Amino acid sequence: MNKRDLLVEIGCEEIPARFVGDAVRQLGQKLADWLNEQRISYETYHTYATPRRLAVHVHGVAERQADLYEEVKGPAERIAKTPDGSWSKAAEGFARKQGVAVDDLVFKEIKGENYVFAKVHHEGADTVRQLQEGLPEVLQALHFPKTMRWQGRTRFIRPVRWLVCLFDDAVVPVEWAGLTAGRKTRGHRFLGHEIEITHAAEYVNALKQQYVLVDATERRELILQQLRQLQEQRGWVIPVDPGLLEEVTYLVEYPTALYGTFNEEFLTLPKEVLITTMREHQRYFPVEDADGHLLPYFVTVRNGDDRYLQTVVKGNEKVLRARLADARFFYEEDLKQPIGQAVAKLEQIVYQENLGSVGDRIRRMANLASAIGERLNLEQKELQQLSRAAQIAKFDLATQMVGEFPELEGFMGRTYARKAGEEEAVAEAIFEHHLPRFAGDKLPQTKIGGILALADKLDAICSSFGIGIQPTGSQDPYGLRRKAAGIVQILLSPAYRSLSLDELLELSLEQLEQAGLLKQDRAGVKKDLTEFFSLRIKTVLQEEGIRYDVIDAVIASGISHPAEVLEKAGVLMDQLSRESFKQEVEGFTRVANLAAKADGAELNKEALTEPAEQALLRAFEEAEALWERAAEQKDPAALYSALAHMVPEIHRFFDEIMVMVDDPAVRFNRLALLAGIMRLTRRFASFEYLVFA
Repeated sequence: MNKRDLLVEIGCEEIPARFVGDAVRQLGQKLADWLNEQRISYETYHTYATPRRLAVHVHGVAERQADLYEEVKGPAERIAKTPDGSWSKAAEGFARKQGVAVDDLVFKEIKGENYVFAKVHHEGADTVRQLQEGLPEVLQALHFPKTMRWQGRTRFIRPVRWLVCLFDDAVVPVEWAGLTAGRKTRGHRFLGHEIEITHAAEYVNALKQQYVLVDATERRELILQQLRQLQEQRGWVIPVDPGLLEEVTYLVEYPTALYGTFNEEFLTLPKEVLITTMREHQRYFPVEDADGHLLPYFVTVRNGDDRYLQTVVKGNEKVLRARLADARFFYEEDLKQPIGQAVAKLEQIVYQENLGSVGDRIRRMANLASAIGERLNLEQKELQQLSRAAQIAKFDLATQMVGEFPELEGFMGRTYARKAGEEEAVAEAIFEHHLPRFAGDKLPQTKIGGILALADKLDAICSSFGIGIQPTGSQDPYGLRRKAAGIVQILLSPAYRSLSLDELLELSLEQLEQAGLLKQDRAGVKKDLTEFFSLRIKTVLQEEGIRYDVIDAVIASGISHPAEVLEKAGVLMDQLSRESFKQEVEGFTRVANLAAKADGAELNKEALTEPAEQALLRAFEEAEALWERAAEQKDPAALYSALAHMVPEIHRFFDEIMVMVDDPAVRFNRLALLAGIMRLTRRFASFEYLVFA
């Protein structure tokens, strides 16, 4: 069967850069899935995207669908055959419906009864015809956070202006969004013009001649290459933020890097202010010297060639000068405002409906932080610093700078606190209580900052759950998953491993209940929170390469101490390679299966008279002693060894003892012994979750 290249391009008005990457990935995957569903074979596909187009080029596409052979089940033999052995009308109707002769029907047995089957051949249809019918549904299935509708027609991220669909050199006249696909596409908005693509394989080169680099990877590498050239020529260091690079890549179709300058007097502003102003407002890259000091230069990427660069530079410098002047005004005005005055303003800022003001939230944070500090045995001086940091942790929300740049929250709090003469520990905690801000971000380095970070995130999560606001699917408008992941990461640190997540949740929920802020049942909220944090801990374990059944086993034993959960999972992963481990798990699992029937029975040690019973009791008591010593030493491997100490006697017990005897006193006493052993093993893991091949 001949194979061809398929090209599909959606041309539209400029798509916001942050949506382009996901949109083109969707297009490629959905088209590939559709081809597979339609039995249309292909070799590979490659996606292309710029602000004005989403495209996919599929190589080696079959000209026709593959034929389909299938067996269709019909009525049972007793219905398909008449008493005299001839075909019934039901069988004839079934054969007619499937397009086969009645004598071609065959019988197959299913669960003891014969059924009639028809072997049906579906001839593959022409690929072009399938594309005309199915491609509009593929394009319509693309989804975006926001869409537009123009002229009362199709919804899309931006109005669609042209459509290309080529099968090698032939146009596939697909109709979608009020357009009929052709071979015409558009070059760069200012440097190119409309052209016709003669063959799908010529797409990339044809647009390159029109100043459009459709391959995002090529554009990204060209931008990096140009930045490196500037660094070498000027002796600069240009820090490249991955997020900014990604955004710039999808802002341009033909990138050309250039640099400009700004007045050195603006260097008196905090470095974070300058970088944020350049990055967020203008999409500029900052410039530093070899020591990391900011220089009065910026680098930007224009969507075009290198003509008239000086004019472009002057325009960018003018815009940046105005932005930096605004930032300096905000900064200077903020410095005039006493911290106490800013804190007072927080009483008028609503945190969330039903949860009061930011001022109310600060008081909850302060109470939580104090309770955590006492549990970590902070010295009196540290407790005072923690209290002060908690009281003013959010004051920068009432500053003009954070009002303009919300992402500077914490950075500006630390800067303004230092300027106001606050202790360095307090100022640093104001910044650190926002950490970690995203996956892979650094953790708080000071104990005060870590405690405040825990208090901040705990209150945010528990209060939201308490009023019925929980993340659903991909929706998490308050970033609760990120905050929960931050709590887990902090609790994994040695300085905080003594804290119990369960106790922290109780502290926060108790405070919310006393304030009348719990709109849901407290026990139900606690259950939801535990499940929510279990998923975050599960993610950590998955990232560590822990097997799925091991994850389920250790999480089932409790998540109060995430560091211990991670360590226990590591021990079990190490045990998997031991031949005797399966036998040990089988012993623990048999214990758990029977112990579930204990129904609260209490153990009477004196009533254990059989040698195997007494031996198991001794092994159990020795294991408990070994466990306590291992727990004091915080040695997870020794904890497991304490459990394994019982295994020989567990197997002997089951070999020699009948547990479910008629005498209820004997039966329940033996079950009580097994229940005690189960409680000990489940302090490590629920071993019944483990799977062996």
